[in-house]
Amino acid sequence: MHPDVERLTALVAPPAPHRTVDWAAIEEELGIPLPTDYRQLVEIYGGGVFDETIWLLDPACPDDDYNLVAQAVERADTLEKLWKTEPKPTQLETSGARALPWAYIEGTGAMLYWLMRPEVEPDSWTVMFNEGRGPLWEHHDSSCAAFLLAILTGEADTEYFPDLPADEHEFDSNDDILEYPEL
Repeated sequence: MHPDVERLTALVAPPAPHRTVDWAAIEEELGIPLPTDYRQLVEIYGGGVFDETIWLLDPACPDDDYNLVAQAVERADTLEKLWKTEPKPTQLETSGARALPWAYIEGTGAMLYWLMRPEVEPDSWTVMFNEGRGPLWEHHDSSCAAFLLAILTGEADTEYFPDLPADEHEFDSNDDILEYPEL
């Protein structure tokens, strides 16, 4: 198990079993492989929200608002329009660089993206935070699991999670929140 995912499971209890993900089909649909730590997060937690704040997108979620593939398409379109009126972050100026969403922040419009660059393997992708309703982008030189862990423990160098860390940690599954039938 990825060490950051292992630390996260010690901090936040995983939920009951959830639907399985056909990673080969998802990666074929996206046209790219996904990072190991993200796949492990989804396999252990499924989609849902950490500490009522960070929603982990799930490629198997039936609801497009919480589905990684659907959000990848929507965010690509949104960012393409945005770059016509606002400058790209310097990290995305590299030819072939792009942002792929993996989580969003409850009630803010903020998104967490992977920074994908040519010739950089998925397990080396880093995190980009966009405030969503403004021009601020932050780059964090960590994987998604490491960044999530840093936010939940208060170790992240960012001012955009003022309500974290929480005194007690929890994960609420999409299956429970969205009331999907038992698996």
